[in-house]
Amino acid sequence: MRPTAAGGGAAALSAALLLLPWHRPAGSGWWFLPDPAASAAASLLAGGPPFLPFGLAALALLAVPLLPRSPRRGALLVGLSALAGALLLLQGYAVTHRGLGAAWLAPLFGDAAPQPGLGAGGWLALGALFVLAGAGLAERGGFRGDGFLAASVLLLAGLLVVFVFLPLALMFAEAFRAADGSFAPGRFLALAGGEDVWGLGCLGSGRSCGVVWNTLLLGVLTAGLSTLLGLAFALLYLRSSLPGKRVLRILSILPIITPPFVVSLAVIVLFGRTGIVSVFLDEWFDIPRSRWIYGLWGVLIAQVLSQAPLAFLVLVGVLEGISPTLEEASGTLGARRWDTFARVTWPLLKPGLAAAFLVNFVESLSDFGNPLVLGGNFEVLSVRIYFAVVGAQHDPARAAALGIVLLALTLGAFLLQRRWLGRASYVTVTGKGDAGLPAPLPRRVDWACRAVALPWAAFTVVTYGIVVFGGFVADIGRFDLTFSWRHFERGFGITWDGGPFFHGSAWPSLFTTLWIAAVAAPLTAAVGLLAAWLTARQRFPGRATLEFGTLLSFAVPGTVVGVSYIVAFNVPPFELTGTGMILVFCFVFRNMPVGMRAGLAGLAQIDRSLDEASASLGAGSATTLRRVVLPLLRPAIVTGLVYSFVSAITAVSAVIFLVSAEHNLATAYIAGRVEAGEYPLAIAYATVLIGLMLAGILAIQALVGERRLGRRIAAGGAR
Repeated sequence: MRPTAAGGGAAALSAALLLLPWHRPAGSGWWFLPDPAASAAASLLAGGPPFLPFGLAALALLAVPLLPRSPRRGALLVGLSALAGALLLLQGYAVTHRGLGAAWLAPLFGDAAPQPGLGAGGWLALGALFVLAGAGLAERGGFRGDGFLAASVLLLAGLLVVFVFLPLALMFAEAFRAADGSFAPGRFLALAGGEDVWGLGCLGSGRSCGVVWNTLLLGVLTAGLSTLLGLAFALLYLRSSLPGKRVLRILSILPIITPPFVVSLAVIVLFGRTGIVSVFLDEWFDIPRSRWIYGLWGVLIAQVLSQAPLAFLVLVGVLEGISPTLEEASGTLGARRWDTFARVTWPLLKPGLAAAFLVNFVESLSDFGNPLVLGGNFEVLSVRIYFAVVGAQHDPARAAALGIVLLALTLGAFLLQRRWLGRASYVTVTGKGDAGLPAPLPRRVDWACRAVALPWAAFTVVTYGIVVFGGFVADIGRFDLTFSWRHFERGFGITWDGGPFFHGSAWPSLFTTLWIAAVAAPLTAAVGLLAAWLTARQRFPGRATLEFGTLLSFAVPGTVVGVSYIVAFNVPPFELTGTGMILVFCFVFRNMPVGMRAGLAGLAQIDRSLDEASASLGAGSATTLRRVVLPLLRPAIVTGLVYSFVSAITAVSAVIFLVSAEHNLATAYIAGRVEAGEYPLAIAYATVLIGLMLAGILAIQALVGERRLGRRIAAGGAR
């Protein structure tokens, strides 16, 4: 018998009630291990009053899938799921860590003892209720009767509500709240509408512009240059005869596997007032040393170094999907290489270019590490928000108001992207055979790509050579170039006493980082690709709202996301602060839009007729997704996995407030060393992370493999 959404939801709810701990165990950061003695069923049998109303509703719900499938059964599934979910949340909010929250709830819950936040059982039960409600809606005729589709939409919507809308709503509410807690919209206008935010003094006087215009200028320049570089690297890698071009792929991913402030530190070592290049130019060419690197140009260089590889990863997948048959047809009709590139290849790249630009624009707006180190007097919104949260002023309301402004900028970019793409078709992958060869690049495009990409590749080598070299000398910042292992010994020392003893100070943060990255990466890719498939291939009420929710957490600075998680998940029922899972959830819903945008760009090339052919042969949406769509989305899967894995290791802004003594991360450790002036130790740690992430990326690519489109390979030439 084929598995159904109702059966899967019932099985998950049973496991949540019988096997897993309902509450978060005291003093435990990881609470997903089975423990029937701490389950909801055990508490219910022991007479725990808070569980009685929910327990009765859950038991009635578990009996419904035993009935024959019908619209009436669907109505029961929807109604009982909604009732059980309401009772679960009522219990969670009514019975707090101090006991019963209000006296009028005593008849329902009795004299309830204090309860901690939900454990694995409670979280799984919530997810199971969304799945069962979706199955019920499908049985009543909604979502074309497709239980998998309905359950996927409701489950994703529930996750977005809990991990995106709820934290940001609680955080942003601060911007409209007066000191006495009342609603005060004038407070938002005062905080977000000042001259320092929107001022244009730089156009008519010597004053600087407001942070909004600085942020927009930096975002547009970074996104444009990053997309240009990513396109040049992608074209050289896939369509050029350049010798050794596979090295470009390795170079292109180096900048995204290093914490941003480490890239900034390398830029300072090169171009700072006492930097290597500055000293050389001063001594040999009498060019005076200056602080030009501290401002717009320094931040721009560091951000493009960090973000161009992301555009490359997106555009490689799109370029691979362009059908060579279309390009061969153009040549057969007498078109020159340039005409084929300009009229066939370039228009089909529009979805990838738009996706790469949007992701890089949002990433530039969200970044605070590079502007913090290199910004100088060039202030942007993310830095202003950061200091509003952690600075001496400590004004969360101002941080929230500026976060709303930043969100508006990002949503504006998203709307412009959709307007540019319009309703044109970009399908290139169909169910027909395709044995063509990709058209070689026109000579002028090939040389233009080399002129753009190769100097930047050389600059990347030099920059990362500084990072690696700095870990093996006494102090590169003071030009003490004596060879030394002491930085690695201090951070990663190991002694043997009947077994390995990891006495280096960096080991705990490294082990925690790798474990969290290994958990977060596949979850991020899965949720992102599911969101892309739902929004691009399915039609259902609320689709636009769902797509908006997927971009929401990525649109605001990581500092605001981190603070919003503290506000939302510091008390029951969603009590996650201090656990490893809050870091996992933050990474998943912070990085999900990258995998989603890569998936959307890939899906734009896959003809819907493949889905329709699968459905006509009797396959459900789950089978079509697993056996038809996902194999053709392997480049997008690689992009999602690589970016989420790397971000989980290198991110700092979103998680700097969420780390704890038990769950410290590599970036938080490095940030502490940089703040303490221990640059060599920070660089040594970054060198270790680069090696580990390169190994992880190669492993991801080997496990996922490549998309097979049945195309010929040019002899000894480009892929």
